[in-house]
Amino acid sequence: MHLNDDRESNAADCQNTANLQVSDGDTGVKDETGDVDFDELLPYVGEFGLYQKILFVLMIPFASFVAWVYFSQIFITLIPDEHWCLVPELENLTVDQRLSLAIPVNREGYSRCSMYDVNYTEILLNGSHVPDPSWPTKACQHGWEFNYTSVPYATVATELEWVCQHGALPTVAQSVFFVGAIFGGLIFGWIADQYGRIPALIGANCMGFLAGVATAFTSTFWQFTLCRFFVGFAFDNCFTMMYILVLEYVGPKWRTFVANMSIAMFFTFAACVLPWIAYFLADWRMTCIVTSVPLVLAVATPWLIPESARWLVSQGKVDKAIEILGKFERINGTKVPDDVYKRFRETCAKICKEEEADKTYSVLDLFRTPRLRKITVLFIVTWMAISLVFDGHVRNVDNLGLDVFVTFTIAAATELPADTFLTAVLDRWGRRWLACGSLVVSGIFSIWASVVSNNIYAATLAILGRFWINISYNIGLQYAAEVLPTVVRAQGVALIHIMGYVASILSPFVVYLDVVSSILPLLVLGILGIMSGLLTLFLPETLDKDLPQTLQDGENFGRDQKMWDAPCIGRKCDDEEMPPVAMFRSFSRCSARNSMRASLRGEPLRSSMLRRSSVKSRKSSNATTEVERL
Repeated sequence: MHLNDDRESNAADCQNTANLQVSDGDTGVKDETGDVDFDELLPYVGEFGLYQKILFVLMIPFASFVAWVYFSQIFITLIPDEHWCLVPELENLTVDQRLSLAIPVNREGYSRCSMYDVNYTEILLNGSHVPDPSWPTKACQHGWEFNYTSVPYATVATELEWVCQHGALPTVAQSVFFVGAIFGGLIFGWIADQYGRIPALIGANCMGFLAGVATAFTSTFWQFTLCRFFVGFAFDNCFTMMYILVLEYVGPKWRTFVANMSIAMFFTFAACVLPWIAYFLADWRMTCIVTSVPLVLAVATPWLIPESARWLVSQGKVDKAIEILGKFERINGTKVPDDVYKRFRETCAKICKEEEADKTYSVLDLFRTPRLRKITVLFIVTWMAISLVFDGHVRNVDNLGLDVFVTFTIAAATELPADTFLTAVLDRWGRRWLACGSLVVSGIFSIWASVVSNNIYAATLAILGRFWINISYNIGLQYAAEVLPTVVRAQGVALIHIMGYVASILSPFVVYLDVVSSILPLLVLGILGIMSGLLTLFLPETLDKDLPQTLQDGENFGRDQKMWDAPCIGRKCDDEEMPPVAMFRSFSRCSARNSMRASLRGEPLRSSMLRRSSVKSRKSSNATTEVERL
């Protein structure tokens, strides 16, 4: 899959690709006389050599950080299902006696928010421990007692008594976290473009460290919420920069593995471990500290991880980029010829000129023509629904009626098979029908779980819904970037992802609907999943398509497609009859597609890299054409 049409290639590019040679081993196709950009240098320095493997391993702490930043608030604001009004006059009685005498009974059991309005001192003097159901009731006056059997420690929510009339406060704090994520994405995205990926990576992690540790010392709701706002700055950014840096230094055929398996293994493992960190520490303040202090290790990044060579080139620091590549040569035991570096410098100058032309476009151009406007709006609505449903499933584990620590671990573990499955089928089945199917199936399981009364069955169905929404989420991360025109791709993807954060602000309130009815959260998530899944059928398929470069390309993209077209139907016969040259073309397209996917996942705000990807793909398109001619 190419990023733009072959008709956009000029005569000079065609001449440059006329002398391509196919060589054995990892070097693949090399251009001996024409342009050399960053991806074409990788076969010389090693596409997945020792240094790249070291960088892959160094993703572990950053993947852990983003999991802990994202999920930690769940375990520091847990509230046990069983809590009741504190009655100081009855403190000398047993728990069962206090409950029986002071707390009214409703259809759900003992009331959580009311107590009998009587003189308990006088009742005790009369020697009676039996309540009269006709006694008047009132709201809790002296605080609450909590049964810490299911949640074996006090949390900030229980210490500050965010229950009953204050029960929405944890939800508000979580929504403020996502507001912080919006500001953090904008701020650290700007830092990444102006000062480099490494400063942005360090800044995001240090912000998470400071705000996370400060959270442990809060004593009021507003102090806690302010800290969560600044912790939100680190969400996504504390890992995204590292994720992109590693992908930039890995060859195309390895990017799908690195992109997906870093999430599937590292992020999933950290998310699965988090509940047990909270469980065994049994102290919400220590949980905040233990999951926040490691983020400060990011200050060692400049000594371990190289700056983005692509960013350095965009800043005109080509010699510095080549110096970094020299380090790859030394560690990987490879050697890049001097003439290749010379052509690399010339290509960098050409790319910078092409980028300057792209800067004249804005995100508003996506709304100027009817078809492109419809596609953009559909992507915004769909991604908002996916983000809301995904986060809703993450936070709804406490409402499933089972042990929250076990349930969360199992649900988080679904990321591994989901990513593995997606890696295997995405480039065979296409985006549109796979996105539709995964969203609809997730919605069906969610609705099914909402109407099942058995807690184990309901939790199983909800976890299956989480599995399929994981797949939808990963598809959505790249789908819009493949459809939007290159000249406004970065800005368009940024807009769509920011709107996803906006939708995530609402997800805690969807989960909070449990106080109204236990079936509502999953019912709402299921309906949203099915509706958004059906909307994806109105989007164009991108599998094996040359992606749009200009705004006019974007307006025309997919016009020849029908709603019920499915790329996986009819491909088997084509593959069986595919001649050797066509098979090589298919492999090249697959590599370009995987490269695009790897470069865009979690990269909504880094415009310069996206533009360079489009230029690279245009050259790759010409190279493939010339190989076919040979």
